[in-house]
Amino acid sequence: MEQFSIFNIFTLLGGLAFFLYGMRIMSTGLEKLTGGKLEIALKKMTENRIKAILLGLGVTVAIQSSSAMTVMLVGLVNSGIMSLEQTVGVCFGSDIGTTLTAWILSLVGVESSNPFIRILKPTSFSPIVALIGVIMIMVCKKHKKKDIGNILIGFAILMTGMTLMSESVSPLAESEKFKSLLTAFNNPLLGVLVGAGFTGIIQSSAASVGILQAFSTTGGLTYGMAIPIIMGLNIGTCVTALISSIGVSKDAKRVACIHISIKVIGTLILLPIVMILQYVFDLEFFHRTIGYLGIAVAHSVFNLVVTALLLPFSNQLVKLARIIVKDGKEEKEKDSKKTITGLDDILLKTPAVAVHTCLTATVQMAELTRETIDMALKLLVEYDGDTCDAVIENEDIIDGFEDKINSYLIKISKSSVTGKDSRSVSKMMHCVGNFERISDHAVNLVESAQEMHDKGIRFSEECVNEIIVITDAIKENINKAFDSYVQNDLAIAHKVEPLEEVVDNLSTELKNRHIRRLQNDECTVELGYIFQDVLTNLERISDHCSNIAGCLIETDEKTNLHAYLHDVKENDEQFRNEYREYAEEYFRRLGSTEIKAQ
Repeated sequence: MEQFSIFNIFTLLGGLAFFLYGMRIMSTGLEKLTGGKLEIALKKMTENRIKAILLGLGVTVAIQSSSAMTVMLVGLVNSGIMSLEQTVGVCFGSDIGTTLTAWILSLVGVESSNPFIRILKPTSFSPIVALIGVIMIMVCKKHKKKDIGNILIGFAILMTGMTLMSESVSPLAESEKFKSLLTAFNNPLLGVLVGAGFTGIIQSSAASVGILQAFSTTGGLTYGMAIPIIMGLNIGTCVTALISSIGVSKDAKRVACIHISIKVIGTLILLPIVMILQYVFDLEFFHRTIGYLGIAVAHSVFNLVVTALLLPFSNQLVKLARIIVKDGKEEKEKDSKKTITGLDDILLKTPAVAVHTCLTATVQMAELTRETIDMALKLLVEYDGDTCDAVIENEDIIDGFEDKINSYLIKISKSSVTGKDSRSVSKMMHCVGNFERISDHAVNLVESAQEMHDKGIRFSEECVNEIIVITDAIKENINKAFDSYVQNDLAIAHKVEPLEEVVDNLSTELKNRHIRRLQNDECTVELGYIFQDVLTNLERISDHCSNIAGCLIETDEKTNLHAYLHDVKENDEQFRNEYREYAEEYFRRLGSTEIKAQ
């Protein structure tokens, strides 16, 4: 019989390294494959506890990582997307979902001469899985298929690590010293502490369960020894939640607190029961040798029982978290529309979620920009000092939005994201700049309105009517461009350019009319300069609307924007019809019968 040596320890550590690396590759691939659907699902969370549990279970099974699930929750609560109360059910579901890994690993223990049963053993099929994964990565062009290949390779590496760990400890089955060492684990409290400590160090309950299953091959572990260790490793996995809660809001810290409370309270309830059954009633069950399957069952049963016991007390868990993590000094409540939400570095650990959270922030920026430019356009007709101040204040906020969103997008771009998410990042980078420039032009319009107010001068009634017509066209184009972005609707985006052409021609017409008024002494030179500035800013706003729509078209239809614009203006009958329709409407309002053909 082979003796246990230093080389077995090397193999054990190497197996653990393979296991952790394989788990990471598989989890990352699953996260990318599911994309932003995770965040969308979590944001639609209801107060229904059962749905919350099922969602937490489903997401954790999908990404094969309760740690990633907890980090996601901390980030979503910290950014204000989810409330603290909504996370409790998700935590319970996540705890149950993470036990699936133990069931998958239990397949390592499958032993049979029947070839159909032996094929279930990972050592039998994982090489084929790895081969398929490598072929998919090398041959497939679509990112989604490459992600599936990474998942398969991650699974194969994980199972290779599990096999190495099992083989490395097999010599311990005949070691008397090891058996005497295991007797120390007859003390349940020591088992809990060891399980918690080891899992806290490696930050993976799946790896801890895997190592425990590997050691079960020695035949020296009993149910009485393993169950307290399983309780401990469930507590130890909360270390990730603790780390992720550093430097976040009070409610985000409470998410980690709830996660830990569930595990600790569950252990405090169940451990004494286990000890009474084991030492007072001396049940023979606790002296039986435990194997791969037994560990998987014990892991699942612990989390299911804890959920059944504590779920009715969800509100009390929230109250306990608020007691442990007390509120600090009350902060001044901010307008939610003017406070950017969701851009938390914690979410960068799940890039797909970070992308969709950033998309939410850009939509928030777009809506604030739309509101700001609308206020500025009204000032051209009717001056209001408070509105001027509001526009200037909003422009400062929008500048801050641009800085934060761009910084966050740069961080995301350094992560591994899918092709679809990469296109989303590209669109956001282009569009937030256009939103910010539109807000700059809003301030320019405010300055023109303030200049006229301070000097006590006004546009003529004819000029005001002209401004109303062109600003209505601008508002319509802003709504089309912004709706196309917010709704990600290319059909709306295609309607922006025809109206932009109309705006340009309206501006030319109004400039010509202004020159005629100057020649007839119907307007002053001073008002003329202001009018020219206003028209220039309105044109620029419309140009940025065109840029936003064009960015969506170029990115999603994978076309060259300049070539597209040239083609539609020259050859697209729908473009010409839409241009004619807009032109007839707005030039008719100007009282003009001369409409420039397109």
